[in-house]
Amino acid sequence: MTATQTGGTDYDARIRRAGRLSSEHAFAAEVLDFYKHIASFQKTLRANIAASSGVKSGGALAAGLRDPLDLSVLLPHFRGFLSTIEQHAPPALARSADQMSLMPADSWVASLEAYWEHAGKYDQQIGAFAQFLARAFLQPYAEFRAAQTPRAPVVMTVRLCPLCGARPLMGVLRVEGDSGKRFLLCSFCSQEWEFRRILCPTCGEEAEGKLPVYVAEQLPHIRVEACDTCKFYIRTVDLTKDGHAIPLVDDLAAIPLTLWAHEHGYTRLQPNLLGT
Repeated sequence: MTATQTGGTDYDARIRRAGRLSSEHAFAAEVLDFYKHIASFQKTLRANIAASSGVKSGGALAAGLRDPLDLSVLLPHFRGFLSTIEQHAPPALARSADQMSLMPADSWVASLEAYWEHAGKYDQQIGAFAQFLARAFLQPYAEFRAAQTPRAPVVMTVRLCPLCGARPLMGVLRVEGDSGKRFLLCSFCSQEWEFRRILCPTCGEEAEGKLPVYVAEQLPHIRVEACDTCKFYIRTVDLTKDGHAIPLVDDLAAIPLTLWAHEHGYTRLQPNLLGT
């Protein structure tokens, strides 16, 4: 993994990409317009996290990415986050944020710590809605810690993130030579690691005939990579076809691919932030 392969921590770029995709794809406009508000908050929170870390420890963090949360940095911003969601989210999420805002701080802490401990590892059946508040709020913190955490070179294909142990959210094809090299993007810390092209990241199936691929006409640079053995799938953003894509953002727009996968009996390994 390199500094450029971290899920795109440039929030301005994410916001711009969401705006462009929103204007091009009406079916995803509502989702992407909401995401722009999330990313704007995350940008500010990321800056505050970085500033606080620098003041406290000269920028040095503990070696473990999932070491306990620094609640003194995070909690002062949580009410503002809930307010942002109340103002801009679809009704169900807005109500969830409102209900959370009425709870005592102990409940906030319990929710954030539970997500931090288990996210990407034991939350497969929880779904995007149930974990949205903690996930959206802590995403900048996870990405910041990941960027500061030492890592050893990955010398073999592994199905879980070698940095934090979470399942992959999606795949990324990056240009290498005359073709593309496959990476998996972590559902928790947004780091990437190299992964074999013809291999199911869920069950290890490697027979090409059992690994169907589907591409929607509206989004030719995004594909469903499914497995007929385990019936799970991941989505992959192909940067060899669209070098301007930002995987975390483009994935949110791929609603037609979700519909196709569900109609054909495939389940996504890990949901994205908004469950699209």
